[in-house]
Amino acid sequence: MDKNRHNWTFDELNSIYHQPLLQLIAAAHAVHREHHDLQEVQVCTLISIKTGGCPEDCKYCTQSSRYQTETSAQPMMTYEEVLDSAKKAIANGATRICLGAAWREVRDSAQFEQVLAMVKAITELGAEVCCTLGMLKEHQAKKLKEVGLYAYNHNLDTSEEFYKTIITTRTYQDRLRTLDVVDKAGISVCCGAILGMGETVSDRLQFLLTLSARDPHPESTPLNRLIAIPGTPLEKQPLTIIWELIRMVAATRIVLPRTMIRLSCGRLQMTDEQQALCFLAGVNSVHSGERLLTLPNKIIDHDQELFQLLGIKKRAAFKKV
Repeated sequence: MDKNRHNWTFDELNSIYHQPLLQLIAAAHAVHREHHDLQEVQVCTLISIKTGGCPEDCKYCTQSSRYQTETSAQPMMTYEEVLDSAKKAIANGATRICLGAAWREVRDSAQFEQVLAMVKAITELGAEVCCTLGMLKEHQAKKLKEVGLYAYNHNLDTSEEFYKTIITTRTYQDRLRTLDVVDKAGISVCCGAILGMGETVSDRLQFLLTLSARDPHPESTPLNRLIAIPGTPLEKQPLTIIWELIRMVAATRIVLPRTMIRLSCGRLQMTDEQQALCFLAGVNSVHSGERLLTLPNKIIDHDQELFQLLGIKKRAAFKKV
């Protein structure tokens, strides 16, 4: 099997995904063993530096200004507040700090200059920094690269076809253009999906096909389980069953062999045994810390206990696959 294929077909992905589950996990584990340290997991912590008030209409999001949710618009955190939060996360074992802002796009402003200062300071603490700030222009990506930004997160969420039913305030091509801008700047791409929005398995595989065709493949891919938020249009969506998540993890590991696969939103709803199966199927990164933007997450102490139980060590910052 070609280790860096960019020409997978939908039929091939469909065949991989639908093989017997234990066979699929075994195949994914073999790929994982070849390219990664089985006992090593990257620990990321997400800091919401600007919460709520987003003009986008993403049907899953509590931060959209279009929906009546418990999340209200907050002022941007100060440089000192962000740096303090980052230091605490690093002290608790995080080697990647993700800074998220509820913006549609990055604007050339004093706030962006503050973000640049935050990125530079956190990088100097010895941690990788990832930002998720919305759509990005080339000169802005260049500035982020110059201050040391390691990765930029911009999720495609689902297939291009299903995307249109979830978000109307931007297009799939808008998202792909931002990924191209990030790639061109020499910043690692972090691009993931949300499972459980009402999409089909075909939509999930089309998303994976899109990622697999990119050259290079994304450096990291977060896989999120939708948490239905009261007040959003998707508030009645059921939680994706664990076996579907594990199948998606395993298929992603086979198709994107060197990509870091991250358990993100929805991990709070998982048992230790379910997480262990995900690690076996190819997960090697987690979001840790008490919150993921506006949602509760696994507490750090519990993660440390789980890692000790499974013999997992934390991956060092800036380590290449």
